[in-house]
Amino acid sequence: MKKTGAWLARYALEQIGVKQTFGIPGVHNTELYDELNSSELITPYLVSHEVGAAFMADAISRTSSQIGCLAIVPAAGVTHASSGIGEAFLDGVPMMVIAGGIRSDSDYGYQLHEVDQHALLKPITKATFLIKEHRDIVPTLFKAYQIATTGEPGPVFIEIPVNIQLDKGQIDTLPSYSDVEQPKALDVNQAIESAVRLLSQAQNPGIFVGWGARHAADAVQKIAEHLGAPVATTLQGLSAFPANHPLHTGFGFGPSSVPASYESFKDCDCLLAIGTRFAEIATGSFGVSVPENLIHMDINPAVFSRNFPAKVAVEGDAAVTVTALANKLTSSYESVTSQELQTSIARLKQQYRDEWHQHDSGDRVNPVKFFDHLRAELEDDAMVVLDDGNHTFLAAELMPIHSVGGLISPTDFNCMGYAVPASIGAKIANPDKTVISIVGDGAFNMTCMELLTAVSQGIGLVQFVFNDGELSQIAQAQQRPYNRTPCTKLPTVNYQSLAPALGCEYVLIRSNEHVADGIIKALTYAREGKTVIVNVMIDYSKATAFTDGVVKTNIKRLPTDTKIRMVGRALYRKVTK
Repeated sequence: MKKTGAWLARYALEQIGVKQTFGIPGVHNTELYDELNSSELITPYLVSHEVGAAFMADAISRTSSQIGCLAIVPAAGVTHASSGIGEAFLDGVPMMVIAGGIRSDSDYGYQLHEVDQHALLKPITKATFLIKEHRDIVPTLFKAYQIATTGEPGPVFIEIPVNIQLDKGQIDTLPSYSDVEQPKALDVNQAIESAVRLLSQAQNPGIFVGWGARHAADAVQKIAEHLGAPVATTLQGLSAFPANHPLHTGFGFGPSSVPASYESFKDCDCLLAIGTRFAEIATGSFGVSVPENLIHMDINPAVFSRNFPAKVAVEGDAAVTVTALANKLTSSYESVTSQELQTSIARLKQQYRDEWHQHDSGDRVNPVKFFDHLRAELEDDAMVVLDDGNHTFLAAELMPIHSVGGLISPTDFNCMGYAVPASIGAKIANPDKTVISIVGDGAFNMTCMELLTAVSQGIGLVQFVFNDGELSQIAQAQQRPYNRTPCTKLPTVNYQSLAPALGCEYVLIRSNEHVADGIIKALTYAREGKTVIVNVMIDYSKATAFTDGVVKTNIKRLPTDTKIRMVGRALYRKVTK
């Protein structure tokens, strides 16, 4: 039979269960978009910029069992989307990236968009494919999907030249997709036995969970309760262990963590780490002290002993390995009472919140008052989308996430501009759940035009914009060593005028007195299917434990002469300014 390449691509995407694509049509993919528009199973979404498309696709994958898919133009579309592709790659998020390509049947050089896209994307994808024949399209897309979703997930890129999309070509068969047989689980029994022995012998075991632990949440809770062990999380791991569990301590466990985590882990003699790479943010710039008895469980063996030596390494999918560990541990050793620890955690958490409540925010919004009211108004299964900035760590420390999968955020690639488009993707994937984003004004300004997509599609969600007119996370990092904050002051944006220009509702939360009513009003609008911009006049004058700890950690590790120079300069500027 003969089919166009675009028809074959649509067929393959339908077979693997893609329900949406995100991107912008161009001369190199108009035939593909025509096919997508004809599909009864796939909805193509037009975006304002391809980086927004990548963040939307990222959120589809993070918040559902579907895979996010891009349909973009070559060259500029690829480079525009590359930040979102890189975020997915470093955060372990599956994604299908389909781009057009220059004509493969032309002898002419310097074609429009002619660039080596594979060289561009090789460092930030698991694999790239160039389609050369029509018969390769369906099996290649099937293979790309398998690569993207197996092992440690990540994005895969497929280039389909425009002539192959447009023209009909002979194909021999039209296969249906079926999941490939998964490789047999590794024999980890010996490693699990060793892990059980270390945990049972520990006086003060602790558990540290990351994004990779989210599908093993029940088993992690079972282990924690049996051991009577505190549980700290990475930033992404905030969605892997519920904050209303009495053994949850908070984000991080070193000197950059909240008191409940720091105190609960300071005497830890055996650490069970699940689904975490011990990356820079998770460890507060590598400032944590990891005990000799480290049990590290991860699907990617490359992470073992990369930053901290593992006494026991358990390779495999956490859903399988952590469940096996929980069953072995609970059947082999008696449980430990943890009431004293739970009481301590609760007391330290309350003390930290009280400290924030006592902070004088003047005529601006105290972050803890905002998060207290927000948590009270949101359902437990609501989804919170964060961006990159000071608000990220405020939310990590002050916004309890009660459900598994209830928070997503850019982490290792650390892209600003993530939250607005990602919240749109999350809402598309989860139409029956409340979805909100918490985003700094600098990050919001980067991608706020993507709200046009939300408004045009009638997507009800709330953007809580923490507005202080500054890139505050960087400004706070500059202030201590330099006593100056260059290039962090933001131009003023009139959000009250911007909201109707984009078709959004507008809510102003000017001070603490407006927080409760403002949150209720915004959520009411969203439940009516309206997109809302909430201008939160936030007070950033008090640093988070994370920011304060990271600055101290980084200064301590500097060479002595550099440290003296920086401290001396800061003191001089403070005296002379």
